[in-house]
This record gives sequence, C-alpha cells and structure tokens, in this order.
Amino acid sequence: MTTATANQQYFTITLSYWAFTLTDGALRMLVLLFFHGLGYSPLELASLFILYEFFGILTNLYGGWLATRIGLTTSLHIGISLQILALGMLCISPSMLNVVYVMAAQALSGVAKDLNKMSAKSSIKLLVNDNQQTQLFRWVALLTGSKNTIKGLGFFLGGLLMATLDFRNSLVALMVLLSLTLVLSWLFLESQKTTYKPKFHETLSKSRNINYLSAARFFLFGSRDIWFVIALPVFLQSQLQWEYLQVGSFMAGWIIFYGVVQAAAPIITRNKQQNPPNGATLTRWAWLLAIVPALIASGLWLAWNPTLTLIIGLLVYGAIFAVNSSVHSYLIIDYAERDSVSADVGFYYMANAAGRLVGTLFSGLIYQQHGLSACLIASMLMVVSSCLLTRQLKG
Repeated sequence: MTTATANQQYFTITLSYWAFTLTDGALRMLVLLFFHGLGYSPLELASLFILYEFFGILTNLYGGWLATRIGLTTSLHIGISLQILALGMLCISPSMLNVVYVMAAQALSGVAKDLNKMSAKSSIKLLVNDNQQTQLFRWVALLTGSKNTIKGLGFFLGGLLMATLDFRNSLVALMVLLSLTLVLSWLFLESQKTTYKPKFHETLSKSRNINYLSAARFFLFGSRDIWFVIALPVFLQSQLQWEYLQVGSFMAGWIIFYGVVQAAAPIITRNKQQNPPNGATLTRWAWLLAIVPALIASGLWLAWNPTLTLIIGLLVYGAIFAVNSSVHSYLIIDYAERDSVSADVGFYYMANAAGRLVGTLFSGLIYQQHGLSACLIASMLMVVSSCLLTRQLKG
C-alpha cells in the first residue's frame, strides 16, 4: 500500500470513528437528560447503562474473532449500522419507553460502540509496515486522543439538541449523521481482511505480553472509573452544591482536555533516540499516576479547599492518565500479530470494558459506604496493581 493510499484510508477510518463517537456521547447525554426529566432515580439511570458496558465486554471478546472472518471494514460498517438501529429503537412514543426496553437499546449501542472501536484501531495495524513503529504510535495516539475530545463534544451536542429539539428529533438528527457516515465509509474505505482465520475457541490470547498488558488495562481503567464515573459527579453535586450544568460541563471539559493530551503523547514521551515507548515507559508513567489519587485523598482528608483540590488534582490526573492510556493503546497494536490483530485487540479491549464495569459498580458501592476519599485510595491500589503487571512486559 502506498503512503498516499494509507493516509487516505487512515483519514476515512478516523472520520468514521469521529462521527460514531460524537453520536455515542450525544446519545448518552440525551438518555440521561431525558429520563432524568421523567423522574428516574440515580439508580434507575445507572441501570440503563449496565448492559451497554456488559455487552461491550462480550463484543470485544468475540467481535475480534468475527472481524477475522468477515474483515475489519465489514465489522466497522456493522458497528455503525447497529448504532443507527439502536437510535431508531428509541424513536418510539415516550409513553412506550421503559427501563427494560431502553436497557435493550443501550445493549445494542454497546455492541456497536466496541465493534466500531475494535475495527478502527485494528485497521491501523494493517496500514503501517512493521518497521514504521513511530508512525504507528502517532496514528494510534491521534485516533485515541481525538476520540475522547470528540466524545466530550458529543456531551455538549447532546445537551444542545435537547435544548433546541425534542428527544425524538434529536435521535433522528443523529441517525442522519451516522447514515451519511456509513455511505461515505462504504464508498471510500477499502476492504481489509487478514489471511488468518482463528477458531472460535482461540479468542483468548496466547501472547504473554498481551495477557499482561490486558490485565494491566483492566486495573488502569478500573482505577479511573472507581472514582470518576459515579463518586465524583455525586460528590460535586451533593457536597459542593454544583448545578447539573456545572457538573456536566466540567466532566465534558475534562474529557476534551484528556483527549488533547492523549493525542500529544508521542511528543510528551519522545526520547533522544526517537524510539517508540515500551513496557518500561508504561511502568514509569503508571507509578506517577498512582501518586495523584493518594494526594487528592490526602488533600480532602486535611480539609484543603475541596474545589481547588479536585480541579487541580483532576487536571494532573487527567494528563498523566492520558499518557498511560495512549501508550497502552500503542503497545497493544504493536504486540498484536498482523494476521490476528482484531482478535488480539478485541481480547485486550474486553479487559478494558471489564475494568470499567467493575470500577463503575465499586464506585457507587464504596462511595455510598465510605465516601470519595475511600474511592481515591481504591483507585491508587488499582493503579499499583497495574504497575506490577506492566513490569512483566518483555521488550
């Protein structure tokens, strides 16, 4: 594949991923705002997204196997199509919507999201030669970082649509955007298939590095969501008396900032030899990350200004976590075999989704029993576990 063709294919994949991520973030905000307006409790709102995360785990585990059979381009298009279907499911009369039905729609959206993510990131491996690792790191970092920035913008878009359109018309607008994306991707994205056809029982990785990296990813993302997803917004609202708009804007702004740093990770981690990062790089940044939640918890315990402590702490945490995440995302693409890249990447992001699910569940449990500081200490312990696992990486 020529450089010009590879660049054009990367551009098409990135635009497809951006459009999907924008609608995914907007959909989450639309669902939260709409059903909160209907009087749903926080527990009921949280339950709407349980199957979204759970089916993401299954999709990452078996979607990679599927992609090796049907091709990454096809699995990418299936992901976009399923998201359009999930949006359409919610376009029925509001009086017919209930928790179980919305959970089913969110489950379909969870399948779509992780099928799209796995396909997009795996495709990059096939666009780059094995001796172009620096280029691979730049492309992975840009795709991963821009995704989180776009997701933050999606939160804003969801709020804007709810303020200017009703729930159903907002969903229709997102369906139109994704339909155009699907057509453009179908026209310009070349078919990408691997020659390796794994059997169904071969979905679990046999690579030592991938297994350790996946376990480290489980603890890394669990450490974030154990205090960020539920405990933090509840604390900001109930203890610091922030308004809904303040909480939502702050969370969206943080995700955008986090995405910008992710995209800049190749510059931040660059060394004199211009070598791409390795396991040792990841371990160093993970130890730095472990310190931050402990410092934030100490600040809250010592009764420092809680608003300043959290804002400054979150910015530092977000920057260091973003570098960790970006290096992680590069290493899994690097470690993955070219012929089985989708299966390896799918297995890895299955661990990512499982960590997020566990972190989310324990975030609510620990916060309810012991408060935000306890969540932060639990976060630190999970990062330390991730550090110990990354030390086992070879090469």
